[in-house]
Amino acid sequence: MTLSRYPLTLSGHLFRRQAMKGSTTGRFSRLFARMDLAARIIAREVNRAALGDVLGAAGATNVQGEDVQKLDEIGNQVFLDALSNTGLVAAVASEEMEDPYVFTDAPDGPYVMCFDPVDGSSNIDVDVTIGSIFSLLRTRPGVAADDPAQFLRPGTDIIAAGYIVYGPSTMFVYADDISVDAFTLERSIGAFFLTHPDIRIPSGGSVYSVNEANSPKWPPAMQSLVAGLRAGSGPETPSTARYVGSLVADVHRTLLKGGLYLYPGEVKKPHGKLRLLYEAAPLAYVVERAGGRATDGTTRILDKVPQRLHERTPLFIGSPDQVEAVERELAR
Repeated sequence: MTLSRYPLTLSGHLFRRQAMKGSTTGRFSRLFARMDLAARIIAREVNRAALGDVLGAAGATNVQGEDVQKLDEIGNQVFLDALSNTGLVAAVASEEMEDPYVFTDAPDGPYVMCFDPVDGSSNIDVDVTIGSIFSLLRTRPGVAADDPAQFLRPGTDIIAAGYIVYGPSTMFVYADDISVDAFTLERSIGAFFLTHPDIRIPSGGSVYSVNEANSPKWPPAMQSLVAGLRAGSGPETPSTARYVGSLVADVHRTLLKGGLYLYPGEVKKPHGKLRLLYEAAPLAYVVERAGGRATDGTTRILDKVPQRLHERTPLFIGSPDQVEAVERELAR
């Protein structure tokens, strides 16, 4: 295949986007060239997982008390290495680290980043799709890079976000204030090419995604809502359940096909499981830019201001009509 037959690359897209915004600094293209590299390295590790001794638990627990998988540690280090020595990122907050990590080469850099380096990592043992999630923010002037205040901000402060899907193909989904675009890795060349330009989430959709095994732990209103979905009599009557168990995979399907993803709180754990900074807010940014909605049941996810780096939140995300219907149902 000749080069002229390939669509736009991720780097080419970012150069074009900077030109549209009148920027000549090249910051975004340099930064995301590193993110591109990190995605390809993690994709390689995922693809050779059983051969490279990266399956299973690492024998440690993270700040949330969860078992750390070997791939979690690898992915976290890959992102740290990729973002170092750029002169652009002052600090990062990661789901796998208790405190912010400051880059000594750029403590006054223009950006900070939040990421979940490998979402759904336990699923790699059974060869199920997993992913990485990230968001980018401008640094707060006069706030030290290691101060949590750099990160404890509403999702409306995000300037770019996205995720990488490691599945049958590797896909890099990038969102900014203009559009949401997805790029698929051509492994033989080692480059991401634009395959899904200007993604718009469909309205409606017949699929809902939730871990129904948790239903006995939910409040009655939530149990009633999902019972209606299952029966085809709930909000906008989705009637087919699809649940991968990897957040990125489930939200990616919802973004492309429409429908509804739910991870509610429980009676004893009302704040749910998902992390606001590393999972809910970046994905909410992506889905909203594609025309969807994301809420915790009462409050827009991007309006929530975290009080802690590892704060959790319920998440209802997907087609706008279905998320609105969920809010109406839960408000009764």
